[in-house]
Amino acid sequence: MKNRMLFICITLACCSCSSTNYMSLSVMEPAPVSLPPNIKTVAVVNRTQVSEATRRIDAVHKVLSLESNNLQKAGAQASLNGLSDELMKNNRFTDVKPLTIELSSYGAGVFPAALQWDSVDKICRENNTDALFSLELFDAESKLNYGITPANINLGGLANIPAIENNLSMNTQVKTGWRIYDPSSRTILDEYILSKDISSSGSGINPAVAASALAGRIEAVKEVGTQAGQAYASRILPYWIRVSRDYFVRGDQNFIIATRRARAGNWDGAAALWKEETKNTARKIAGRACYNMAIIAEINGDLDGAIMWAQKSYEDYRIRLGLDYVNILQYRKQQNEVLKSQTVASNDH
Repeated sequence: MKNRMLFICITLACCSCSSTNYMSLSVMEPAPVSLPPNIKTVAVVNRTQVSEATRRIDAVHKVLSLESNNLQKAGAQASLNGLSDELMKNNRFTDVKPLTIELSSYGAGVFPAALQWDSVDKICRENNTDALFSLELFDAESKLNYGITPANINLGGLANIPAIENNLSMNTQVKTGWRIYDPSSRTILDEYILSKDISSSGSGINPAVAASALAGRIEAVKEVGTQAGQAYASRILPYWIRVSRDYFVRGDQNFIIATRRARAGNWDGAAALWKEETKNTARKIAGRACYNMAIIAEINGDLDGAIMWAQKSYEDYRIRLGLDYVNILQYRKQQNEVLKSQTVASNDH
């Protein structure tokens, strides 16, 4: 009755004028990125150093985006640390190797073309790793807004002296770009860009005081960089989502009682009554009961049983919701097969 891949968390919404209510449950989805089972050791590299050929273009970009070399370097390193730390926590890998080799890219906020496979092969071979995680882009582009407003200040024994207050605000978009290279198949398993905005502001009686309030920008960028690395590592992990399902609450007296049991969390008790009603001579009631039995089967992790009941509700009794539910369940079954393969790979060292 229990399925390790299905965590049940049920919420009910009551609609007195409808023949259905809805419930929600949490289901585990497979990781967005599936790694082949042979990948057990990985290298992590920094490819954000600007090449000599594009250094001038990158310098212009940094001026226009208010980005310094120190800001870019510190943020990129924080992203790499965040990624490496999270990968090391994952029992999917036997070894994670952060490398200090120098790899260059275009810079100027551009997501570069992929590395040459000869380079990927060489890095993995020399470091005895099965795959390469690469930070290919780190960019922190800022926009500054400056304004002044009338203000009153207290100075010594004088109060409400007219003055000008300087207001400074800055919005920084931190962008990271990643790739995962599999040298054995010469396949890029994933390429992905993450971005997040940071806002900061300051005010004071002169521009210098206002600007001093923005001095913590580099620490904020480093923090966001760390979060970006952690978030990218999560792309190889299964994750939970909430899904909603309609179920029938109207039929006969048994449906009324079953609905109260379901609302109270007694789904086994509700199932007992719905199963009785699958044999009802009234076709609409029997069809609705079959559909509700599909809901019960999914709650219990029995997707094959859920598909069977949903098909019966549509094919035998023309319950239109049943057809949609069959498609949903079949997709869930396909996703579970992917999830099982990912789980086997994670446990197989």
